[in-house]
Amino acid sequence: MLVLCLNSIPQYALLTIYKQDIHLIERVQRRFTKRLPGCSDFHYKDRLVLLNLHSLELRRLHLDLIWCYKIIFGLTCTDPSALFEVRQAIATRGHPYKLFKPQCTGNVRSPFFTQSVINVWNDLPTDIVNFSSLDCFRRSLLNINFSDYLVAI
Repeated sequence: MLVLCLNSIPQYALLTIYKQDIHLIERVQRRFTKRLPGCSDFHYKDRLVLLNLHSLELRRLHLDLIWCYKIIFGLTCTDPSALFEVRQAIATRGHPYKLFKPQCTGNVRSPFFTQSVINVWNDLPTDIVNFSSLDCFRRSLLNINFSDYLVAI
């Protein structure tokens, strides 16, 4: 029941782009987990570990990467070339599915999905990430430390 309550947060609530909104949404989970019996004396990170949960921001990042995987590998009805441009260079460091990030002259496009996910996607480590199937990719995301890309925690 606990997992159901925490996992039933609407996905549109995770689509915030501003830091203050991320903090406000994360604060809801902080308060909820603090009110659970036996969890009030722990820090937020410790409560997440105790309850086997991830922060909302990390869940959003995982969902963005999974959605990016689905688009690039044609698992959606979205045309990948309409959103992303795969780098054609053969001798790149890292995985062979790196995306080209077009230059933005302002900050208007920077919070969009197609711009914000590219840096994280291109930085995925080849020794941990498994691109063979969607399930393997999902499982491999759990083994990566994304703390450099998180704002709230």
